[in-house]
Amino acid sequence: MPSVVARIGVGRLALLAVPLLAALLALTFLAGGKSSVRQQNRANHVLSLDTPAGPPASATASVGGVDSEIGLAHAESRSAVKHALARAPKTNAASVTTHVAAGAPSDAQIRRMLKHEGVGLSANRATLNPDGTAQAPFNAPDAVLRVIEGGNAIYNFPYIWGGGHGSFVDKGYDCSGSVSYALANAGLLNRPLVAADFMHWGQPGRGKWITIEASGGHVYMYVAGLRYDTSGRSGPRGSRWQTAPRSNAGFVAVHPPGL
Repeated sequence: MPSVVARIGVGRLALLAVPLLAALLALTFLAGGKSSVRQQNRANHVLSLDTPAGPPASATASVGGVDSEIGLAHAESRSAVKHALARAPKTNAASVTTHVAAGAPSDAQIRRMLKHEGVGLSANRATLNPDGTAQAPFNAPDAVLRVIEGGNAIYNFPYIWGGGHGSFVDKGYDCSGSVSYALANAGLLNRPLVAADFMHWGQPGRGKWITIEASGGHVYMYVAGLRYDTSGRSGPRGSRWQTAPRSNAGFVAVHPPGL
């Protein structure tokens, strides 16, 4: 029986091999491309906790699509808002390290002191203070403390669509601007991101301490179990920190590495 090469011919066999090789190369490129894009995204937006970094002086970001839950956020126009500017987030991540200072009380000693003083701080869940700010759990990592501190700094700021995107320093913040500010305060972000960016940020899935829920039009997060969200506030100056649960249907869960 004549061989396949003899029956088809060397020339025709070469012509058939070219498109097959091209298709194989295309599939390889696409498979590797998805991974490289995610790796590049992490490199651009996720900062190591032991590397000092801050937002560049000219930090900008495109606002992207309209917040899908803007109707639930008591939005105000920038021209109508009379509010002081927020301070710049404390983005020096070098100080965001987990360590125990010399002479510091142990966890057991802290628990005894809290019990003696009648202070009911949770071991691993943040609580909502009467004024609308959040109280971090006593055993939270420094990075979580700093995220909560950042959220507290703008907890009742006005909602302005696009707020916090031209600069971290603003007089109002939209959903992604609010989340970006809080994360930047812990050195976890070096520039504001839009809601859709967070769908591919950090690591996929829920985190131990921080879980960000993102979609193409809205983003919010849970920090030590407490919801931080521009949607669902009680009014134009209502707190972004909330205890009420909400549906996360259609959202993608991600978290900062290690948290």
